[in-house]
Amino acid sequence: MAYEDLPKKGTTTVGLLCSDGVILASEKRATMGNLIANKEIDKVLQIADHIGITIAGLVGDAQVIQRIMKAQIALYEVQRDRRISVQAAGTLLANILQENKYFPYWLQIILGGYDSSPRLYSLDMSGSLIEEKSVSTGSGSPVAYGVLEARYKEGKTVKENIPIAVEALSAAMERDAFSGNGINMAVIDSKGFRKLSDEEVKALLK
Repeated sequence: MAYEDLPKKGTTTVGLLCSDGVILASEKRATMGNLIANKEIDKVLQIADHIGITIAGLVGDAQVIQRIMKAQIALYEVQRDRRISVQAAGTLLANILQENKYFPYWLQIILGGYDSSPRLYSLDMSGSLIEEKSVSTGSGSPVAYGVLEARYKEGKTVKENIPIAVEALSAAMERDAFSGNGINMAVIDSKGFRKLSDEEVKALLK
């Protein structure tokens, strides 16, 4: 599906591949048309100890996808007695989206995680699975990409890339009316999924 044909729902999310992990981040605003419906929506969701997703799209669809993925990953790990790989989780999610393409989940998703190395993927509602280095979704993504194209470089650490994720989201919140109200961010590395506290994010914004 062409980028211009994707449903750019009112949000901005960012994913960055780093040398030692993955950054997933989003702003917090949820909109209903021109109405700001909620100012504290968490669009960075954990689906396993070592995997997370960001969502741009319908909140109900996102919540269903999170529940399905958590259940399927838990079942996989019980049946096989091993942790699911990030690539396998991405393929599972792509298959779920693809088999529902005629009655789709209205979502753009970034999936990131760490097994033997960090991995980052983007998925759309048709079920495509694309490996990424830096990626953004949602209505503010054209603005965020302006920052990512200029600032992101391969091989940098999580610590070096966090300010770039913050800058990309901050630029989107300045120019996209459907993005705003602060930032949620998670880091996934060899220690697993960790959500940054509001205090940590606020310190980064100063």
